[in-house]
Amino acid sequence: MGSTFLRRLKFYGIGFGLGLVFVFFFFQNRGCSWLPGNRVKNTILDRVMVVSDETIQAFEEKGLTKEIAFDALNDGDVLFTESDKNKDSKVYAVEYEGHKFLYTLPYESFVTEVKLGGDPNKTETSTTGMGTIWRFPVDENLIYIDTSSVLDCQMKQLNLKDAKAVFKKIKASGKLDFERTDFDIEPKPEHVLVFAVDSLQVSVKTIWYKDKIEVLSFEFPSEVKCP
Repeated sequence: MGSTFLRRLKFYGIGFGLGLVFVFFFFQNRGCSWLPGNRVKNTILDRVMVVSDETIQAFEEKGLTKEIAFDALNDGDVLFTESDKNKDSKVYAVEYEGHKFLYTLPYESFVTEVKLGGDPNKTETSTTGMGTIWRFPVDENLIYIDTSSVLDCQMKQLNLKDAKAVFKKIKASGKLDFERTDFDIEPKPEHVLVFAVDSLQVSVKTIWYKDKIEVLSFEFPSEVKCP
């Protein structure tokens, strides 16, 4: 009985060890969410990735596309010793194919801003200009809109049926207004997204709440005042 148990335990240990080798070398650690580097990458991927015009220009000058910023989060190395991780709003450095990418993580925000190179300890999320959205988390119900008479009225004026319709418009033309976004306000940062509905430019104030982007209010030119 004892020898049978030991034999089974031995085979289990061999199988477990081979499994680890398979994960590490064939999947390049991407299957190990418990590894520190992958926890950081998953945290970044859970946010909306935005980029400033300045960074877009830096990418273009080096012949880089936005896809490399995504690939870095799959196959790059998180440089913990170079990252600024000892404050609420962190900045992580990731090295991939000879380039260093910085990902900002404003506290209690749904945004991560990607930058090319630089000193993580001197890097902060932009506060001027507009941020182009490069990537959304994989969640078709990412936008949440509470039921209120004002929001219902505004949605009807914009001819938007529900939160999914709002999300579709944001994905099509949305940008983050860095200047009107307040990352320091308490208890949660207020983000202003700008998108188009036909010929109208719509601004929407949002917060990050329970892994959803919650809409607080819409702002757009209208002759009808909602109650």
